Amino acid sequence: MTPAFAVPTIDITAFRTDADDTARAAVAAAIDTACREVGFMQIVGHGIPDDAIAGLTGALDEFFALPLEVKKRYRRSTSENRGYSPPRSESLSLSLGLPTANQMNDFYEAFIVGTQSADFPELDLPASSYAANNWPDAAPGFRPAIDTYFAHAQQLSRILLRAFTAALHLPADHFDTLTDHSIDALKMNNYALPEGELRLDGDMTGMGAHTDFGILTILWADRVPGLQVLDKHGHWHDVQPAEDALLINLGDAMARWTNDRWMSTIHRVDPPIINGHIRRRRSAAFFFDGNHDAVIEPLPGTLAPGEQGYPPITVAENITAKVAGLKGVATPAPTARETARVLAATPT
Repeated sequence: MTPAFAVPTIDITAFRTDADDTARAAVAAAIDTACREVGFMQIVGHGIPDDAIAGLTGALDEFFALPLEVKKRYRRSTSENRGYSPPRSESLSLSLGLPTANQMNDFYEAFIVGTQSADFPELDLPASSYAANNWPDAAPGFRPAIDTYFAHAQQLSRILLRAFTAALHLPADHFDTLTDHSIDALKMNNYALPEGELRLDGDMTGMGAHTDFGILTILWADRVPGLQVLDKHGHWHDVQPAEDALLINLGDAMARWTNDRWMSTIHRVDPPIINGHIRRRRSAAFFFDGNHDAVIEPLPGTLAPGEQGYPPITVAENITAKVAGLKGVATPAPTARETARVLAATPT
């Protein structure tokens, strides 16, 4: 029998307001439980206005409705994680070092924007981590709407980090110097393809099994089936956001910092396929990754005497290896724990 599984819903209003310590402690405890047992949660009371989310969805529709040849003008390079990715140009399972029968088999298309070196003129930041955005002038309403949503997501990510810090019983400012020029990125995904352009077959997936790379991810998604989460027992579970909720999951940086006390949960996307075509699904994942030069190593108190934790690695080194893998440029050294979990998972 498949074990019971649920993504908890947490109201984070206490960390957005002047709530008392008791209210904040209750939220922090709920977050700690979710991060230890599931690695995913959905939050309400997040404070992102309805009109900002409506602007986001309108921007997605405006850009992804463009002809493919127009969208390809904004194609991102293998060295810079900004711009457009056509269908079958990535395979996220490669970021775990997992083999695939058809190497570039993820059929979603995507557009990524993020923080740039120009956003921090006082710092000498590498373009490889803080590349310039390639805004699509063919979709004039896209940039203003995305700028608005991006700013709200940045603010929310820092509120969540305060809640995470409380949940880990760390000083409130512990992560401040690790995130004051954070690599933030918004990846907008579209799982609908024009009629006749591509017929899907059994060798393809929407988005392959993977973990996220940084501290946390804020996910807005249509309430359409597709997202699946791998539990600790090796079973896949369907997950859909509740009305007005945002899904939150942890990335590899936070799992490494906590020595896997908190889970960077493996997930994938497989929208329903009907007569060889898929039911349209949109999503937008905001990645809060931390400073490029922040060192990820176990936090104080997370290692037992004599226990060997993850070796130190910078945020940029981790992201670079995984992005290269998913683009097929290079396959990173697999993270044994993650790879073994996916290979042992019960098929659905």
